[in-house]
Amino acid sequence: MASNKYNDDFLGKRAANFTPLTPISFIERTARVHPHHTAIIDGDLRQSWGDTYRRCRKAADALIKRGVCKDDTIAVLCPNTAAAVEVAFSVPLSGGVLNMINTRLDAASLAFILDHGEATVFMVDQGLSDLAAAALELADVKPLVIDIEDSTLGEPGAAIGSLTYEDLIAEGDACGQRRLPEDEWDAIALNYTSGTTGNPKGVVYHHRGAYLNGLGEGVEWALPHHPVYLWTLPLFHCNGWCFPWTVAAYAGTNVCLRAPEAGAILDSIKANNISHMCGAPIILNMVTTEAESRGEKLPWPVKMMTAGAAPPAAVLARSEAIGFDVIHVYGLTEVYGPTGVCAWKQQWNELPADQQAELKSRQGVPYVVQEEMVVLDSDTLQATAMDGQTMGEIMFRGNAVMKGYLKNPEATEKAFAGGYFHSEDLAVVHPDNYAEIKDRSKDIIISGGENISSIEVEGVLYRLPCVATAAVVAAPDEKWGETPWAFIELAEGQSATCDEVIAFCREHLARFKCPSHVVFGDIPKTSTGKIQKFELRKKIAEQLRD
Repeated sequence: MASNKYNDDFLGKRAANFTPLTPISFIERTARVHPHHTAIIDGDLRQSWGDTYRRCRKAADALIKRGVCKDDTIAVLCPNTAAAVEVAFSVPLSGGVLNMINTRLDAASLAFILDHGEATVFMVDQGLSDLAAAALELADVKPLVIDIEDSTLGEPGAAIGSLTYEDLIAEGDACGQRRLPEDEWDAIALNYTSGTTGNPKGVVYHHRGAYLNGLGEGVEWALPHHPVYLWTLPLFHCNGWCFPWTVAAYAGTNVCLRAPEAGAILDSIKANNISHMCGAPIILNMVTTEAESRGEKLPWPVKMMTAGAAPPAAVLARSEAIGFDVIHVYGLTEVYGPTGVCAWKQQWNELPADQQAELKSRQGVPYVVQEEMVVLDSDTLQATAMDGQTMGEIMFRGNAVMKGYLKNPEATEKAFAGGYFHSEDLAVVHPDNYAEIKDRSKDIIISGGENISSIEVEGVLYRLPCVATAAVVAAPDEKWGETPWAFIELAEGQSATCDEVIAFCREHLARFKCPSHVVFGDIPKTSTGKIQKFELRKKIAEQLRD
């Protein structure tokens, strides 16, 4: 007979042996252990971890005194400044749910988010006050508005709040009230998807997932103690991929940057001894191009974590030539940002540079904190063959997966169908068990019954020295059903013709995969550098109508 001796009542959870996991614990430990180590650099500001924690405690206490209750939504519209780092801790300490909002949205989208999340407090950087004021005119909610002042701004916008962020902190007591989660499943953050079709969905994070993925970033990157992290990734994007919490856990330094400009990034790397940074492949390409134009290499190897799309092998090779040590990760808003990684194998170091770049562009395997990242048939949920050719859908299962979509049970049930989170990214699995995305399900081009991966075609286009950015989408075709159209942003000082581009593609691709049309010009992107292919499809429709 099976014994239940390990389930006796006296072996249950108690205060001494169980505490809900929360990333708040990271800043509390670091403030105790490294109180004088620099936590934040923002312009002329140098702020220690001890001072940062005291400010966060004071802000939390002040929010509670002003009526913030558990699970109240605290919306924040702010670029990568010191305040944006602090709210990652002060808002959860108040029991509120942090809603970092995309700073590049229009007023109507902002108003939707404020209403949908039922914001009770709205913190606004004064450089964005005009946009926020327009959104508040459209919104139904009437939150407490707090102005975030920034000394690095030349001409800040008009104050629209009833108090400033510094006024709020002055109202609080560093030894005053705070609310730690009673349950690690409690919500910690609300993040809205890009909303390329219809209104964006509100993705709800829990304390457990934020804690685990915050540590997971450090584990997968083998972060050293006291990293110096440059904020080139927007803090509103998946809470900065959980890196405010990661940097706190490793007692690092947050170096703030209001805008990810190539020149400013290179200058900050040298001025602040940057060791680590993150961003979409477009950031990697942009900084690499700037360094090449200056005739410079990085003063020391800088570790760069990139995600958002498969980085083209040509961009990876160029960036590593100037001194970036690139790690490629993969994820979505719904899984706390990156939660898959192209875990590097030592034997790959012996391969030629071009083969290494090809391998590094794979999405790889799940983080150690994520239970599963698998490629399954979307309908049967059966694993696809590990042959590098058979496509399926990437799906996740584990603790670093969202609670669900706020107020959207239908979308939540659909996303979690069959016990997995469905990414809608189509991928193959190689014999070594590494996944490689071939396309979004909606971006696959079906021409004459053949599937064409837009990513594969884009990878070839990026081999052209004249190409700064490339995107390939499907265009309707009377004969083939669909054919690929290529959109290209040329590198500065470069030129090319449609015929030259198509001829190059025919040298490296099967003819049916080659673009039938090439369009030169600016390519629309999101604030995080993702190419907005739905806008390109609109352009195609307009051209075909004309």
